[in-house]
Amino acid sequence: MKISVIGTGYVGLVVGTCFAETGNNVICVDKDKNKLDTLRSGKSPIYEEGLEELIKRNIDKERLSFVSDLKTAVEKTNVIFLALPTPPKEDGSADLEHVLGVAREIGKVMNGYKVIVNKSTVPVGTTAKVRTAISEYSKHEFDVVSNPEFLKEGAAVMDFLKPDRIVVGTSSQRAIKIMEDLYSPFIRTGNPFIVMDERSSELTKYAANSMLATKISFMNEIANLCEQVGADVEMVRKGVGSDPRVGPQFLFAGVGYGGSCFPKDVSALVKTSEQYKYDFNILNAVMHVNKNQCILFTKKILSYFKNDIKKKQIAIWGLSFKPNTHDMREAPSVTIIKELLKHGAVVHVYDPVAMKEAEQYLGNSVRYCETDYETLKNADALVVVTEWHEFRRPDFSKMKKLMQKHVIFDGRNIYDPKVMKEQGFEYFGIGRV
Repeated sequence: MKISVIGTGYVGLVVGTCFAETGNNVICVDKDKNKLDTLRSGKSPIYEEGLEELIKRNIDKERLSFVSDLKTAVEKTNVIFLALPTPPKEDGSADLEHVLGVAREIGKVMNGYKVIVNKSTVPVGTTAKVRTAISEYSKHEFDVVSNPEFLKEGAAVMDFLKPDRIVVGTSSQRAIKIMEDLYSPFIRTGNPFIVMDERSSELTKYAANSMLATKISFMNEIANLCEQVGADVEMVRKGVGSDPRVGPQFLFAGVGYGGSCFPKDVSALVKTSEQYKYDFNILNAVMHVNKNQCILFTKKILSYFKNDIKKKQIAIWGLSFKPNTHDMREAPSVTIIKELLKHGAVVHVYDPVAMKEAEQYLGNSVRYCETDYETLKNADALVVVTEWHEFRRPDFSKMKKLMQKHVIFDGRNIYDPKVMKEQGFEYFGIGRV
């Protein structure tokens, strides 16, 4: 099948590359010439496990190409995926400028029947808006399909190649047949291909992300209560997660969720609710808890130092919003570091892959270290913000020799409090005893 993907961000690049991997001819379109040059050379501008190898292989096989010319891509392909940014506006609603702008451009250059697939996360009713935008400029037949992505950053390639489910929103039997054919290599093992109306499909993505964000904030509330009553949130997590009605995923207490999806999608769903005059109380609380979690964690650090961290050297392990990605969008580390800097701390930071990205958010306000241990030289405290695997089993003896004061603030509960005490560290986790 001949496919074009408009936009080469996290979603678009993974979608285009993985479709090429199953034998399709894929044209990826982007306006950024520097990014296109990088991609044509076989390099990935984003850190995603396994992606760069797939890009190189499919370029070599001449199944994957990268262009700036939207017209050529549209004319040469039958299925057009929109993988465009929908950033939040100041009021929290999703900005559809890029999606609708490209829809109009597609309408101007269409040369026959096309299936336009909205892969971007968009509010309810966007499929209809895209259809109207294209119709303003084209008399050709076409269908617009909602096909939300469920890709986890850091595991996006595997999520696409082995999906839990495929959701397709359309009433067109012609489009359904094409989408079934396109996704058939990925659902051979029986994972569901779910067809529904467009509005339900659009809402499904927001509902899924908001449910996961709710689980995270709920467990953070439980963790905060654990600290008050003397319970251990890790024990509570195991007890609750073993109930099959709840499940073990997204029950880890910490400094809150971040990234490009959860904050944006929860906010957008709340805004949609407001537009329909519905007060979504649960999600308003979810956002409040998440925003407050970093502040509570920082207060824990300040309290230990009796609210005086001026010129105290604080080591930060982990900057990206989660492991296995360099994404710094809405990363809790930024909030925590800025709060520490505001109180006069000297901050040394390290992350396995997000150092360059972090400079866009932190500038020269911190010292960037080449290794995790380098951050600890004469440190008054270690703060763990992102649970990278390499942080889980460090050399504690070496750490003690490097640090001036032996105290660890663990924002992801990756260490056992009892082990830390045995190793000679003062330890503060989230909801731990």
